[in-house]
Amino acid sequence: MIYKILWVAFLSTFEIYAAIASGLAFKLSPNIICITTLVGGFTGVFIAAFLGEKIKQFVAKYKKPKPPRENSSKDQLMRKLWDLYGVIGIGFVGTLIIGAPASIGIGYSFGVHPKQLLKWCLIAVFIRSIVYSYFFHFIVHLF
Repeated sequence: MIYKILWVAFLSTFEIYAAIASGLAFKLSPNIICITTLVGGFTGVFIAAFLGEKIKQFVAKYKKPKPPRENSSKDQLMRKLWDLYGVIGIGFVGTLIIGAPASIGIGYSFGVHPKQLLKWCLIAVFIRSIVYSYFFHFIVHLF
């Protein structure tokens, strides 16, 4: 049982959907799934926020430099989204849609300090874990 709980917590550091699906497959209660996804999600946020700079430096050491490019339509779209929603949009909405580590990475690309994103990512992980855990448990038992 402890291995199942640890597996769900490990998966939720990166992807909550896989964590909840595995928790339901392991026939864990929704309360346990909710708590473990909260713990794993918070862990993922802190890993991305506080070790992100070291990971970025490690990747940059082995990455080949790219030649400068002109502004593409994708760059303009991302800049427009950033201008509209800012830190709250990237931290909160981004966490709900793509996950906290990716949201913090996107924030890095816009030059935001990860500690600014931390509060919004933690709020989104808290809401996402509770809502998704009980919602998916309800859906599975509905059919």
